[in-house]
Amino acid sequence: MSVDKNMNVLIVDDYKTMLRIIRNLLKQLGFNNVDEATDGSMALQMLRVGNYGLIISDWNMEPMTGLQLLREVRADAKLKSIPFIMVTAESKSENVIAAKEAGVSNYIVKPFNAETLKTKMSSVLGDFN
Repeated sequence: MSVDKNMNVLIVDDYKTMLRIIRNLLKQLGFNNVDEATDGSMALQMLRVGNYGLIISDWNMEPMTGLQLLREVRADAKLKSIPFIMVTAESKSENVIAAKEAGVSNYIVKPFNAETLKTKMSSVLGDFN
């Protein structure tokens, strides 16, 4: 089954430049329905009213971190099945373990390019061209 490139993708980062970079990478991969949130609590509100096929979230944000957002999403019956990719500058194994325990679908360490993003997305969504 091929991935629906028309699905809504929510990207979450408190750094505007990173939002722009991820949006541009998604566009290169053919995803144009991209919404942005600048922190976890804003993302949670958007997720509760919207319909998203993928969440790509930064780890380090205030007031709600990406890990807290992930835990909230996995605890919510309506949201828990949405694939969740965590983006972070930290590659420490304890962070990877914490994210895995919280139910992360995949993990990307910054900096990354469109090919890396595509590989990680394919692992959680299935193949796409």
